[in-house]
Amino acid sequence: MMRRPLALLLSLVLALPAPLPVLAFDLPDLGDVAASELSPAAERRIGEQIIREIRWRDAAYLDDPEVEEYVNRLGHRLAAVGNNASLDFDFFVVRDPSLNAFALPGGYIGVHTGLLLAAETESEFASVLGHEIAHVTQRHIAQIVGKQSQSAMLMMASLLVAVLAARSNSDVSQAAIAAGQAGAIQSQLGYTRAFEREADRVGLDTLDRAGLDVRGMPSFFERLQRSTRMYENNAPAYLRTHPLTTERIADMENRVASMPFRQVLDSDDFRYARAKLRASVGQPADAVRDLEDRVARDGRDDAALYGLARALLRAGRTADAADRLGSLRARAAPSPWIETLAAEISLARRDPSSAIRTLETAQQRFPASRSLAYALADAQIRGGQAAQAVAGVRRMIDTRSADPRLWQLLSRAQAELGQRTEQHRAQAEVYVLRGSLPAAIEQLEIARRAGDGDFYTLSAVDARLRELQQRLLEERRER
Repeated sequence: MMRRPLALLLSLVLALPAPLPVLAFDLPDLGDVAASELSPAAERRIGEQIIREIRWRDAAYLDDPEVEEYVNRLGHRLAAVGNNASLDFDFFVVRDPSLNAFALPGGYIGVHTGLLLAAETESEFASVLGHEIAHVTQRHIAQIVGKQSQSAMLMMASLLVAVLAARSNSDVSQAAIAAGQAGAIQSQLGYTRAFEREADRVGLDTLDRAGLDVRGMPSFFERLQRSTRMYENNAPAYLRTHPLTTERIADMENRVASMPFRQVLDSDDFRYARAKLRASVGQPADAVRDLEDRVARDGRDDAALYGLARALLRAGRTADAADRLGSLRARAAPSPWIETLAAEISLARRDPSSAIRTLETAQQRFPASRSLAYALADAQIRGGQAAQAVAGVRRMIDTRSADPRLWQLLSRAQAELGQRTEQHRAQAEVYVLRGSLPAAIEQLEIARRAGDGDFYTLSAVDARLRELQQRLLEERRER
C-alpha cells in the first residue's frame, strides 16, 4: 500500500536528489521545465493528481466525514491567520498508527491517525498542522526547485511516479523511495534543516495568532524526541521526515518563553474525534475493553463514553450502545457527533424514521455541519425519502459543486427513485472529481441510452459529454 511512500513524501520533496527515470504513468503537465521555480499552478496540479490517487485508490485513506471535517476546521483556522491566507488548503487523514504528517504540493496536508491519537492536547496537534502549513506558505518546495532547476522538475515527476506506483507495485515504489534516499546530497541537509527551523518559527507564530497554546509545539516535539530512545533505529516517521534536533527544540522553547501565557481548553471536537478513532482501532471487543477502562478511570469523560458507545455499536451490541449514548445525551452539551451516532444506532435497529428525525433536528441546531448533512441524506435514501434527499443534496451542490460525496449521494438517491438518466449523469460528476474522464464519459453515454430523460436533460447530458470528450482529447495531446 501507499503508507511508506506517504510517510517519506515530504522528506523527498525537501531533499531532492538527482532525477529518477520516469515510468509509464499519467503525469500532470508541469509547464516549462526550464523555469527556475515551480509555479503555484504547477504545484497545485501535482498535488491534485497525488490526492486523487490517495482518496480513490489508497485503502489507508480515512473516508470519515466527521474526522475530516474537524481536521479541516482546525487547519483552516490556522491557515486563516498564516502568512498567506489566500492560499487554498485541503486537509485529509490517513489510517496509519505511525506518528506522521506531511505536506504535498499545492496545499494538501495529510495527517496520520496515530499522530492525532498521540497528541495530548489540541494545541499539540495544531502545532504540527501549523508546521506543515508553514512549509506550504513559505513555498519550500518551489524554493528547492529554484535551486535544482530542471532536475528538480523531473524529480517532482519521479516523486509522483513513486506514489502512483505504490498502488500496483510495491517493489517499484520502494525502489524509487530507496533511490531517493540514497541520492540525497549531503549539502542539502543544511538547506532542509533551515526549512525546518523556518517552519517551526512561522508555525509558532500561527499558533499564537490562532489563539492556541504555543507551548504545545515544544512540548510535543520534545516528547517525540524522547520517544526515539524506545524506537532505537526505527524512530517515528515524523522524526524521519522532519529532522528534529536539540537546537530546534531549544529555539522553540526560547521563543515561547517570551510569549504571554495562554491556557487553552481542548475543544469537544478534538476529544470526540480521538474517541471515534479509538473506537475503530483493532478488534471490536478490544476497543470496547479499552474504552470501558477509560470510562471506569474517569466517569465524567464525555468523549470516552461517546467512544464506548461507538465501540459497542461496532461490536454489534446495539442495545448497550443505545444505553450508553442515552446517558451521554442526558449530561453532555449538544454535539453533532452525538446526534450522528444516535442516528446510526437507529439505522442499526432498522428504524430509519427515527434516524431522520434525529438528524433533521440536529441540522437545525448545527446548520454548518457537513457531516450531518451527509448523514441526513443517507438516512433519507435508506428510509424511503429519496425525493427529499435529492432536493436537499441539490441545494448543497449549488454552493459545493466540487464535493464528490454530494454527487455520490445524489446518484444513489436518483437510483432509488428509478431516475436512471439522472443517476448516471450524477455518477459522471463523481468520476470527473476523481480525475477519471473516461469513466465519466462512459457514465454520460449510459445516461443518453437510459430512455427516461426529457429533452432538456438530454441536451445537458450531450453538452457535458462534448465538454469532457474535448478535455480528454486535450489531456492526451499534452502527454
